[in-house]
Amino acid sequence: MSFSGDVKQELCREELTRACCARAEAYGVLLYCNTFSSREIRIITENDTFARRLPRLFERAFQVSFDRLPEKGRKRVFGMTAPEKLGQIINALGYDPSQHLVLHLNFGLLEESCCRAAFLRGAFLAGGSVAPPDKRYHLELSGPHAQASRELEALLADMGYAPKTVDRGAGRMLYFKSSGQIEELLTLMGAPVAAMELMNAKVEKDLRNGVNRRVNCDAANLGKAVDAAREHLEAIERLHALGRIETLPEKLKETIVLRETFPELTLAELAAEFEPPISKSCLNHRLRKLVEISKT
Repeated sequence: MSFSGDVKQELCREELTRACCARAEAYGVLLYCNTFSSREIRIITENDTFARRLPRLFERAFQVSFDRLPEKGRKRVFGMTAPEKLGQIINALGYDPSQHLVLHLNFGLLEESCCRAAFLRGAFLAGGSVAPPDKRYHLELSGPHAQASRELEALLADMGYAPKTVDRGAGRMLYFKSSGQIEELLTLMGAPVAAMELMNAKVEKDLRNGVNRRVNCDAANLGKAVDAAREHLEAIERLHALGRIETLPEKLKETIVLRETFPELTLAELAAEFEPPISKSCLNHRLRKLVEISKT
């Protein structure tokens, strides 16, 4: 099963206890399902857990049952065309059954925080997906009703979330790229286990990136140390060829001996080999001096 499937399975474990929350969740399902109009409701899903939840959800929210239940197969199709059932649902959602159904968001049904969470859960179950956290951070809600999605965007902003948007024909997609906001949304909707999985994946990814940065940094520093040691040894070879070693001060002679003896050491490690040890900056000064002398 995909990560989205796992999330939906976890969301479907939420109990349908409060009628207001069941109605809010069903409302989210309807606005983000395949078809919701005054003539028809059609919900298509491939998620078995969601398919088992739908009849119980609509019974609890509206006291109605589907006219058409899904047959066995990969895609499960729930249908409803009975005018009296559709009218009952439309009326319960605060729309006028006698008028053309324009799907605006009824904020009056979403005043309580628990109902907002339930609404988002329903919207995600019907039209949402989330990428595996080890791949990328992406959660989206894609619905066929652009106006309702714009109003949901305003509702999310009021809740402290900032989704990005993309228009898709008559529909609109809201999506999130922030791992922190995705974690919060998953927890809010009722999937704390998935949120924790995302959090753990983020920690692991950050740790791996940190190790890679450290390795790259160490490799770069090692490369610099090797280049510097090569420059020092080349300068010493020139001084040998010119016969100028014996004319140098004792401190520089000592530096030459130790540099030739320990060509693999960094400056800090080489400075510790002196008796008594000297500072890294002092050693660096001496080596620069040797390089300068070799070039004159």
